[in-house]
Amino acid sequence: MKHIYNVTGMTCNGCKSSVEEALSALPSVENVLVDLEAHTATLKMKAHVDLTTLQSVLSDKFKISERIQVNTFSKTEIQNQSELKQLFPLILILGYLVIASVLLNRTPFNLEGFMLSFMGLFYIVFSFFKLLDLKGFSESFKMYDPLTKAIPAYGWVYPFIEVALALMFLMRFHVNIALIITVVVLGITTFGVTKTLLNKTTIQCACLGTALKLPMTKATFIENTIMIIMALVMLSKTMSL
Repeated sequence: MKHIYNVTGMTCNGCKSSVEEALSALPSVENVLVDLEAHTATLKMKAHVDLTTLQSVLSDKFKISERIQVNTFSKTEIQNQSELKQLFPLILILGYLVIASVLLNRTPFNLEGFMLSFMGLFYIVFSFFKLLDLKGFSESFKMYDPLTKAIPAYGWVYPFIEVALALMFLMRFHVNIALIITVVVLGITTFGVTKTLLNKTTIQCACLGTALKLPMTKATFIENTIMIIMALVMLSKTMSL
């Protein structure tokens, strides 16, 4: 078994050697590794040795104490946890949209109705957050949307396009036109999102406006792709009739 202890009072290599020799002399200690810079001593033991015994073999100059164990995570794990925490509002909203869409089409369950309801609710909720700060949304959207970069006014109009699409889907009004617009509009945005992700550029996602500070991640790409796939499926069914 290995135990790590803090050791204070060490100021030179002589101190280091003194601590190593003293602790190594204990019968239950197999190996001692002292880190002068970190002020720690790592002990490999056959059987546990209590702190009082360890202190008793050291000079009064040195004080040994239990090291508080802190869970360590790799950089990737920390990034994943941080990303998940940041994306929690988006995941929660999408979860509510799925539940609401299922409930609206539950008796009997209608997949086509579910997709139309989901797209309508998606647009109405996401446009709401964008309209809370239209100027801020436009500036953020311009960072990755190709059309907004070319025509800044498009960023100001985009939330209202979402409102119109929401009403068309929820009211089942000219659905085919709404589906085509969805494929075009989200296709352009997804192209910009993909380019941003490939360039590994760190920017804020404007999908929920500026009210919620969301990072541009794969989740943004997946969210747009799901909407595009739904629209294409619906269009293919309509054309096959």
